[in-house]
Amino acid sequence: MGRVTERRKVIRIRDGAVSARPDTLVAEEPLEIRLNGKPLAITMRTPGDDFALAAGFLVSEGVLGTADELQNIVYCAGAMVDGSNTYNIVDVKTAPGVVIPDITLERNVYTTSSCGLCGKASLDAVRTTARWPIDDTHDAHGGEAPPVRLDPALLAQLPDRLRAAQRVFDRTGGLHAAALFSEDGELLDIREDVGRHNAVDKLVGRALQNGALPLSRAVLLVSGRASFELAQKAVMAGIPVLAAVSAPSSLAVDLALESGLTLVGFLRGASMNVYAGEDRIALRAAAAQG
Repeated sequence: MGRVTERRKVIRIRDGAVSARPDTLVAEEPLEIRLNGKPLAITMRTPGDDFALAAGFLVSEGVLGTADELQNIVYCAGAMVDGSNTYNIVDVKTAPGVVIPDITLERNVYTTSSCGLCGKASLDAVRTTARWPIDDTHDAHGGEAPPVRLDPALLAQLPDRLRAAQRVFDRTGGLHAAALFSEDGELLDIREDVGRHNAVDKLVGRALQNGALPLSRAVLLVSGRASFELAQKAVMAGIPVLAAVSAPSSLAVDLALESGLTLVGFLRGASMNVYAGEDRIALRAAAAQG
């Protein structure tokens, strides 16, 4: 399987001094995702957690929603390099009887590591295919629970916790990250990838494989901006809160308002902007602290 990092020679210039040295770079390779033997999508990703990535992608496409709908995921014999499998093709086999939504068929998607969708049709597609409506009044086992309510001071701590857990970023400086936190701020899982959407797919895919969907009590934090696609992935996994260290897009805000997702942007230090779902944020606590 491909490595997460690779070494490359670099010419380093510092204060007029020139030297040659090896540098650690994040690996980027294509991954073709097949669904029941049929090519479906190609994404540029950091190798690793490929099965989770594929499963998470199919959650966001409305194909999978529970672990029992997934029969297995296998690597296919793809492009060979020096006689070795590159492990860049995976085939996802659904369980017998799983109905495949038409939106995923015959569309052979090429997905870049920062792609997104746009327009009212995209909002409609999420509305009609969402398996898990956002419902934070129940716990992971379906029992009744109080709605998720987050103290802004707790939210403010999450970016530092995310950054502290980015092991590959420390070596390369070139990776996005996505993390799941509990409503109490506990780090549940973190994934890194060249693409934010891949990192989220890896999180959601692992949750699917572990039978943890919907993630109805979780907070999703992403490095960088909050695009429509990331908001879509949060909604499709039943996640009630999406926070980003940078700005959201207008369509991400539209989707959050329509779906009931709490969307927080520019989460930096004690400052943040709440674009939707402010009922989950303890605003009075923030005002008292101010």
